[in-house]
Amino acid sequence: MLNNSQYAALMREYQKRQIENRHRQEARIEEVYRALPQMEQFDREIGAVSLEQARKLLDGDTGALNRLRFKIGELKESREALLAVAGFAPDYMEQTYTCRECRDTGYVDGKKCRCLKQAEIAVLYGQSNLGDILNRENFDHVTYEYYDKELIVNAKEGTSQYEYMRGVIEECRSYVENFREKGGNLLFQGKAGMGKTFLTNCIAKALLDKAVTVIYLTAPDLFQILSDRRFDRGEADREERYRGVQECELLIIDDLGTELNNSLGNAELFYCLNSRGLKNLSTIISTNLQMNELRDNYSERISSRVFSDYRIIQLFGEDIRIKKKMKEKRF
Repeated sequence: MLNNSQYAALMREYQKRQIENRHRQEARIEEVYRALPQMEQFDREIGAVSLEQARKLLDGDTGALNRLRFKIGELKESREALLAVAGFAPDYMEQTYTCRECRDTGYVDGKKCRCLKQAEIAVLYGQSNLGDILNRENFDHVTYEYYDKELIVNAKEGTSQYEYMRGVIEECRSYVENFREKGGNLLFQGKAGMGKTFLTNCIAKALLDKAVTVIYLTAPDLFQILSDRRFDRGEADREERYRGVQECELLIIDDLGTELNNSLGNAELFYCLNSRGLKNLSTIISTNLQMNELRDNYSERISSRVFSDYRIIQLFGEDIRIKKKMKEKRF
């Protein structure tokens, strides 16, 4: 769990959001009032009728209450029509929220909102800079110019690398769209520079935008968390990081195979993957290892679980990062 100062800092961020969004609403209201002076009178009349409605409700006068509700409905319809004529959206003057679920309070029905859980993840796992990375690496920045239309990656079907990667991107988009209903595990496999991390970042950004709790860890960082928890049981922050790995809606393990591996690490990794599988929680793994190397480097239990429970997506071709650098040098 966060310590008091970390939690207080997060709550200050939420208060800052509330203030900024309130100021944004006030500025929009002033803008509309300047463009449509009669709108201010509409709002005053709606406020007065709403106050009268509240009084009638307390008095138990249901007949008058229904008439007032009808009157408010008429006023709001006229108000929206006036906004539309002036080119404003119907909700232009309404309060906006960074997170609609909790309305920027961090809590929904007394429980932590997903947005607050994700903010805590950023603090606990030192991922405060992840947002900057995901703003650069997401589906909006997908380009196919580095994929070869002449390179055949599936001789049987005659599929080029270009065609294959278009299919992979669509599959990643579909994974995001159906995540709430289906979830699922993915394994991206291929040589360095094939775009594995980019694809996981695209998925992470899209799911974070849908308020899914995502933890992104390199394999060495994950194994460190597993090791810390094993040898330093009881320390609150380490327990919390370990619990997050076990309970987040999506765990991304980048560059599996780059960690310092041993039998204890293997056992912890299997327990982590197995535990998440039993809870129907989703995991994405990226690795440079070939399928036979995965079998050789990890226990049979791990390779068996991955091969049976994960959709394996192989990436082919030349190092895209080198292609990008060569293009930059030409310009």
